[in-house]
Amino acid sequence: MARPRRISLKSARRLALTAQGFSGARPAPGKTTRWQALSKVIDNLNLLQIDSVNVLSRSHYLPLFSRLGSYDKAVLDKHTLAAKNRRCFEYWAHEASILPYRYQPLLRWRMDDARNGTGIYKGLVEFAADKQQVIARTLEKVRAEGPLRPRDFGQPAVRSGEWWGWNDHKTALEYLFWTGDVTTARRDGFERLYDVPERVLPEETHSTPSPARADAIRELARHSARALGVSTETDIRDYFRLPVADARQAVAELVESGELHMVEIQGWNKPGYIWHEAKSARSFERATVLSPFDPLVWNRDRAQRLFGFRYRIEIYTPAPKRQFGYYVLPILIGEQLSGRLCMKADRQAGTLRINAAWHEDGVDPGAASEAIAPALHDMSQWLDLERVDIAGRGNMATELKTAFRS
Repeated sequence: MARPRRISLKSARRLALTAQGFSGARPAPGKTTRWQALSKVIDNLNLLQIDSVNVLSRSHYLPLFSRLGSYDKAVLDKHTLAAKNRRCFEYWAHEASILPYRYQPLLRWRMDDARNGTGIYKGLVEFAADKQQVIARTLEKVRAEGPLRPRDFGQPAVRSGEWWGWNDHKTALEYLFWTGDVTTARRDGFERLYDVPERVLPEETHSTPSPARADAIRELARHSARALGVSTETDIRDYFRLPVADARQAVAELVESGELHMVEIQGWNKPGYIWHEAKSARSFERATVLSPFDPLVWNRDRAQRLFGFRYRIEIYTPAPKRQFGYYVLPILIGEQLSGRLCMKADRQAGTLRINAAWHEDGVDPGAASEAIAPALHDMSQWLDLERVDIAGRGNMATELKTAFRS
């Protein structure tokens, strides 16, 4: 067997950035208002991860800003969270995610696994074993009266298993969401309303036959490999949190079909794979910040392998032990993860607060500050904030203040 060709780390980075939509020039000024532009990004990424943290912005909004610049969030809401005109659904993919409807049949094996107590939280498995009648009554009420909020069941919030503030019906709804027996009908604010899939999903999606498990997982691995550009088997598996053995088989089949090419990547201690249609752009002129849940960095090990960037979210770290701050976003400038910013949207004061600014070793803090300042100005306007305030913490704070004064 011929030895896989070897590629440099720089080439791997360029393949990854191109695949993720970060090549070319900075987006033109002005707000994107067309769904087609947003849809193109979602199709490229496969999904938008959802998270409840709202220190700066809900996480699913940020990957689009990082790639498009300012855009109309109401357009995204209309097609992803509203009751009508939706093009997407919610389910567990990488984590809780928004995905185009075509992925729903590909994830039904996960719903089947959940019914069998596999691949879901231990607390939900134990709840399902003990509370079958509660689950049945909850589903019956949703089927008869949905869409419903958890509070529509009238039971006061109490601790249920591992989750504080979850009553039995809320826990039952989460279990039924895993099994696919209920889905998100819409969100009010960020509160989820549940209904049965046949009233939410398009008929074309709902009536699509379920693919065989192996076929579905291979297709998800195919989408993962395309979105990553360059990857390891673990990276491909992580994108949709695929089972180890199933993912390994899927990757082997994609190699055999010629869709994945095995390579050796400088500095990596695992075999690498390049998507057969992956391209490397000629220029990388973007300067932006990335959500902690952006596909470029959500796999912390891959971010370190590709960029030499050690990144950990410190929200749950006690304040005295935090190294960089509470809600910290990586800075992408060109081909480098050049630093990180601890950021907060102070909506009451109308201020985008940069509580700390840090550059990586070897990065010119002045040049990095000049590069990222326009993106921060754009973000403040996108978030409807009137000003940017930069605190003095971090080894790039002084230079960033200077960049905003110039």
